[in-house]
Amino acid sequence: MRNFKELLEENPVIAAVKDMNGLNKALESDVQVIFVLFGNIINISEISKKIYDNKKVGIIHIDLVDGLASREIAIEFLKNNTKFHGIISTKPQVIKAAKNYGFIAIQRSFILDTISLINVKNHLVESCDAVEILPGLLFKVMNKLSKTINKPLIAGGLISDKEDVVEALRSGATCISTTREEIWDM
Repeated sequence: MRNFKELLEENPVIAAVKDMNGLNKALESDVQVIFVLFGNIINISEISKKIYDNKKVGIIHIDLVDGLASREIAIEFLKNNTKFHGIISTKPQVIKAAKNYGFIAIQRSFILDTISLINVKNHLVESCDAVEILPGLLFKVMNKLSKTINKPLIAGGLISDKEDVVEALRSGATCISTTREEIWDM
């Protein structure tokens, strides 16, 4: 397979699928990379084969596979019994093991606040091929939430400057919370 970074740059939309229906739609689409966010030890071989047979890149989120533990033996099982090109995991030891078996390895991180942002930097496995951060887009979520709940909406976490404050308020937040003292007196 060609360089993974180039593949991502040429295909900026990845299909993340949660069930067989989503997988079938992804296989019929133009997307080239599919993140599989479901499965179990009984059906993942079949899932990987469908993706492989359609000449797409399949990457399994190993933390979400029923019946697999987050250990090196699970990586070996995937290597020997599936056609997946790579794995996604939140666990650094799984990322390292996947690289040892020749998989593409994507480290998934949840960034909720400044502390979790620092932790991502501190716990990043250098050999991983990519980092997936979640959530990817909160301003739209704030906008939808502010229209559907009848309560003040407070935006907190990762707000670092006036632009962030303005965008949060414009997106429907009632106010923001931040640990950054320089923002307190805006």
